[in-house]
Amino acid sequence: MTDLTQLPATEISARVRAKEVSPVEVVEAALERVNQLDPKLHAFVELTAERALAQAAELASKIARGEDPGPLAGVPIAVKDLIATAGIPTRSGSPAYRDFVPDEDDVAVERVVAAGAVVLGKTTVPEFGYSGAGHNPISPAARNPWNPALTPGGSSAGSGVAVATGMSPVALGSDGGGSIRIPASLCGIYGFKASMGRVPLYPGCRDERYPGLSSWESLECIGPMTRTVADAALLMSVLAGPDPRDRLSIPSGDVDWLTAIEGDVRGLRVAYSPDFGYLAVDPEVRRIAEDAVGVLRDLGCKVETVTPDWTNPQSTFWGLVAADSDLTGMRAMAETYGKEMSPHLLDLLEKPWTAEQLTNARRDRKAFANKMWRLMEDYDLLVTPTLTTPPFPVGMQGPELVDGRMVPNNAWTGFAFPVNLTGQPAASCPAGYTKDGLPVGLQIIGRHLADASVLAASAAFESARPWKDDWPPAVPVS
Repeated sequence: MTDLTQLPATEISARVRAKEVSPVEVVEAALERVNQLDPKLHAFVELTAERALAQAAELASKIARGEDPGPLAGVPIAVKDLIATAGIPTRSGSPAYRDFVPDEDDVAVERVVAAGAVVLGKTTVPEFGYSGAGHNPISPAARNPWNPALTPGGSSAGSGVAVATGMSPVALGSDGGGSIRIPASLCGIYGFKASMGRVPLYPGCRDERYPGLSSWESLECIGPMTRTVADAALLMSVLAGPDPRDRLSIPSGDVDWLTAIEGDVRGLRVAYSPDFGYLAVDPEVRRIAEDAVGVLRDLGCKVETVTPDWTNPQSTFWGLVAADSDLTGMRAMAETYGKEMSPHLLDLLEKPWTAEQLTNARRDRKAFANKMWRLMEDYDLLVTPTLTTPPFPVGMQGPELVDGRMVPNNAWTGFAFPVNLTGQPAASCPAGYTKDGLPVGLQIIGRHLADASVLAASAAFESARPWKDDWPPAVPVS
């Protein structure tokens, strides 16, 4: 029989529901894979093996009684350690939350568990998610499974590693500035950021009791990280929909998540931007992205190369991050734990932000969003490389030299975070590999609320360039 850890969630659920395999067997296989690979890769910061096996056994009993096990029946899932889990530590990569155990699940966790998924544990993040890399001050750095000397990206670092290696077929990530798409690109998996508000957030971003816990209210989304587009659609069918605990959550009846992946892409108007007109892009990344765009042409899309009418909104983004952050609460943490906390986070907290800087960020966001919708009036999709670089060494915040140009060490995320300013749907698809065998992602961005178009284009690209059977060298394949 095929190794259960190599099956997509859609097939696991189907086999469990058909009683061809027990959810206990599935979870045992996942835990065995974690025990085999995670000592070197550090995807997990908390493994809940006994709890997962008990949950799987309860699910097996439910199936034996003839009850509906749910659409995610028996599917193991890893949960990013910024997402609250009742009774399971949620440390957020910070010494300030080293002993924090929530008394409630995030809405997203409630929904996947109610749908039959089994939580394996919590995955590695940079401190409070304020970084695109995968290290923090209180646990070992997550390692890229394609080369453990390199970062898997972040902030959904461990979730990306878990899915890329089959430790878990799917994972929950969150994306405030690319944090689903970044590790998806660097780990060679699929990551989907839905339209802002599709997936409710609570308590993260919504509860004043937890400063720093998923705190980017106007930027952040929870979403799926998977090996296939169909798995992402399956998860979205469970995750999406409003909840009264999130005043910004929106209806999702305009999207049939399970059929969206069957959409026809022939004739779609696609704008391709290789560098936004200002980003330094690694030549191999540029080559791989341009080759991937050729696939979209072959699929019948009408592709045009464009240079958008905006300047780099990086200062706008970080002003919004500061405005969303509980500066009072987090500065109080820094007074107690500052010697242990991440230097880049302390820099942001210690900066003497002015009212004008914060309100200018909000004003500039409006201007940026207006430029984006005007561009998208002429196109169905905007396509870019997901990142400007392939994976780089663990411990770095980002490369400072790209294509011969000196850049800020967070410039490498310059394709990803602008989409968080507008709240549009976006995905990272595996696009190819560098000469050193490192994965590179292609970002597909949809119009406002056009989640179905992003999923359809992703699925069409996956069908033309399948990637689910591309496993990192460390993963045993049967």
